[in-house]
Amino acid sequence: MYRMENRRDSSFDASFRPSIHTRRANITVKFQDSYGFIVEGNVDDVNVLNEVRERVRQQSRAWWALEASKGANWYLQPQISSISQVIKLKSSLRFSTIVNAVTLKRLIRKGVPPNLRPKVWFSLSGAAKKKVMVPESYYSDLTKAVEGKVTPATKQIDHDLPRTFPGHPWLDTAEGHAALRRVLVAYSFRDSEVGYCQGLNYVAAMLLLVMKTEEDAFWMLAVLLEDVLVSDCYSHNLTGCHVEQRVFKDLLAKKCPRIATHLEDLEFDISLVATEWFLCLFSKSLPSETTMRVWDVLFFEGAHVLLHVALAIFLLKEDELLLAHHAGDVVKILQKTTHHLFDPEDLLSVAFDKIGSMTTDTITKQRKMQEPAVMAALDQRLRRLNSMKADEIADEK
Repeated sequence: MYRMENRRDSSFDASFRPSIHTRRANITVKFQDSYGFIVEGNVDDVNVLNEVRERVRQQSRAWWALEASKGANWYLQPQISSISQVIKLKSSLRFSTIVNAVTLKRLIRKGVPPNLRPKVWFSLSGAAKKKVMVPESYYSDLTKAVEGKVTPATKQIDHDLPRTFPGHPWLDTAEGHAALRRVLVAYSFRDSEVGYCQGLNYVAAMLLLVMKTEEDAFWMLAVLLEDVLVSDCYSHNLTGCHVEQRVFKDLLAKKCPRIATHLEDLEFDISLVATEWFLCLFSKSLPSETTMRVWDVLFFEGAHVLLHVALAIFLLKEDELLLAHHAGDVVKILQKTTHHLFDPEDLLSVAFDKIGSMTTDTITKQRKMQEPAVMAALDQRLRRLNSMKADEIADEK
């Protein structure tokens, strides 16, 4: 597995005198982040990354202190991810369990230390339980059984491998491609209805960078698609993704009405940005550590976290978006914003403190309300495509 090297970015500070501080924003530098990605930013971005890394070290100390006082697996007690669950289960749970649950939710929103992520994600997401339900050799047997088999899914996977984070010092190597291919091909045979969908390559690649083993990355991908995310998100017609985008559009109108109205005036299609966000789980849009912070919460609280984050991105740039004159301007603003969100706190504080509460039950109801409209739209598109094909056949005759 790829071994990340830690680089001290603080050396950039010494090369700039205070007298040119105001020009730092115009000086572009390249640097390697904690997961090996080469990113571009200005000197202030480097300083932000240094501050983030220091906060990560402080957060690590908080986790280790809890392990020392409560035990190494204290967070594996009955899991509670919402206050409503605390109220419902209060009578049947010990007080210490409730305290642990509230503490855990707060800690996860503050970030799981990188060296604990494999263990914490695997346990709290449900991947560990999923893995023990099958024979120990399941993944090994599956990869051997499908080796050499060719399907439409494997062809698309082979096509996408070199396009998955090109230039990464491990992912973009023969070893990295082989590991990513095994994970994706194995899952395409595990769930033939999903098979493979573009976007999963980026998700699986990030999982490989975090998890200790290729097999654990496979099970994390499985629990994501089968339990954490909305159903049919990666189906052949992306039904779940279309539903999520409609829910997001409704929430944008409720939570950010000025932005929603302005975007409607510009005839801006939410799917221009939301499709990639929801299929790649922000892994192509946000810096790696910010993506990991989003995933920390995603694996514990569920898919509604993606809606919180998407809303926060729009809200962060409300003033700038309201000045946009064209749909293309909106895309540029959002892309620039996401690519430079090196401080996860800037994003997550808005996502969870300013957006307000959105319960799982409420989001579930909204999804069910949108499903008929999505199915009708997809059916109409299918009929239109079939009609076009019929016309082409008639013309050939």
